[in-house]
Amino acid sequence: MVGIMNEELIKRLSEFSEEEKKILSGRGGKGKNKYAETPYPSVDRKELLTAGKLMQMHRHTRFVHYASQKRNYIEGIFMCRGKMTHWIGGQQIVLRQGDLLFVSPDAKQEILPAGEGDIAVHFVLLPEFFNRIFKQMGEGENLLRTFLIHYLCEEDEGNHYLHFQLEEAVPVLNLLENMIWMFTEKNLGGHTGIQTSMGLMFMLLTSYTDKLDLGEDAFESNLMVCVLRYIEEYYQDGRLNDLCHLLGYNIYWLSRAIKKLTGKTYKELLQIKRLNQAAFLLLSTGTAISDISLAVGYDNTSYFHRLFREYYGLSPKEYRREHGKPSHGRALSDREL
Repeated sequence: MVGIMNEELIKRLSEFSEEEKKILSGRGGKGKNKYAETPYPSVDRKELLTAGKLMQMHRHTRFVHYASQKRNYIEGIFMCRGKMTHWIGGQQIVLRQGDLLFVSPDAKQEILPAGEGDIAVHFVLLPEFFNRIFKQMGEGENLLRTFLIHYLCEEDEGNHYLHFQLEEAVPVLNLLENMIWMFTEKNLGGHTGIQTSMGLMFMLLTSYTDKLDLGEDAFESNLMVCVLRYIEEYYQDGRLNDLCHLLGYNIYWLSRAIKKLTGKTYKELLQIKRLNQAAFLLLSTGTAISDISLAVGYDNTSYFHRLFREYYGLSPKEYRREHGKPSHGRALSDREL
């Protein structure tokens, strides 16, 4: 199989760590890796996360059987080369080159020993990482991303995981490679750069939910990913009837399922997406408000103004003036602002 990552980077990650040398020599060497082949019922974030940090990267230690245990953090693992077998709540997941796995807190996860050619990196994430990083980046709400993070961050709600098969998702792979370079070269941006890149990656992953597996027992969650992905793509004119036809469900049943799983109707979800997109266009373009109204699916500008004010507490004109200036596009008159 053709490699997906820089060979020099793979070479660095392939070098035996001191811990791996001890394991191969039969001298143990579990070190901080206390959850490997031990009777501990859970792994604490303090073992792997520096105090005060919300996320951290580690190279995966090979040749060790990681016993089935829970963790009080979100674990991510990216398969740079080779393959690795995980068991999560009784389900087998085989990670191959280019696969990215995130496992929810309290999920029971077992990892079978990786061989010399099986190269992976771990991400240790606290749930509060997501709120902070997206706030710092000034990134507004994205329905699909919010749903996935909520699904992943829920504790005591089952063995949740997100399994992305990304071998052909070049933009995401580029971000991951940059993060790993920063991890191996401490002067290339360090922790701040890795953290920001992780936030960017989660923003980008919402475009690749067709490469996502939530597990065999996640029918309702898979259904909501399909619904929210449809809204993300067809928010301008997407109709519930069309979605029902696409998915093969009765409109009454799907309406009730959406309300049950999100607490909102299809119409409300569509409206949130349209207004979020309108807010983005107000701050990132110089497009006239009347044209933005049309662009997000409202041909009645007065109705759009009313909905926008109800949702944001400001008119589109006030929102644009208070939160930023048009960055490009033609100059606007005071009336259009």
